[in-house]
Amino acid sequence: MKFSYFYKSPVILFLLKALGLYVAWYIIYEIWLHPTEIMDSWIIKSTLQVSLFFLHLMGYHTFSPYFKEIGIDGTSGLYMGDNCDSIDLFALFAGFIIAFPGAWKKKLWYIPVGIILIFLCNVLRVVVLSIIQKKFSTGALEFNHTYTFTILVYLFIFGLWLFWIKKMVLPQTV
Repeated sequence: MKFSYFYKSPVILFLLKALGLYVAWYIIYEIWLHPTEIMDSWIIKSTLQVSLFFLHLMGYHTFSPYFKEIGIDGTSGLYMGDNCDSIDLFALFAGFIIAFPGAWKKKLWYIPVGIILIFLCNVLRVVVLSIIQKKFSTGALEFNHTYTFTILVYLFIFGLWLFWIKKMVLPQTV
């Protein structure tokens, strides 16, 4: 097998681009963005404000005593840490779209739309976890936080990737 095969293979090129983007994101986030907490704070605040809005629409009386906390009256509330704000998922989604072939014109609108949809998915997660905490046991909250929503969010992102491949990229190549 020739070494030049690696540079001509679309799969290898995709994997190298994706790995490079991941490393670049990790360095930028861990060294610059995360220590300042500006981006994480803004995303957490926005997620919790939108979640409170939807809980109010559903008739729940809520509280948000501290910056990263939300709850329905009668519960201890939820704490949203930096690792739950979906920023890493935004980067994962965007990195895949950037690394995968496709027209840049489409990427420039699809990436923000996908990030907004992932944000709304996270809002839905916070709303439902708040309701689970109100109506069910602590075990149900832990299980759904750890397993159910992790699986659902990753499946949602996988669905966004499949949509990109099947509707945005493949029609151009046929």
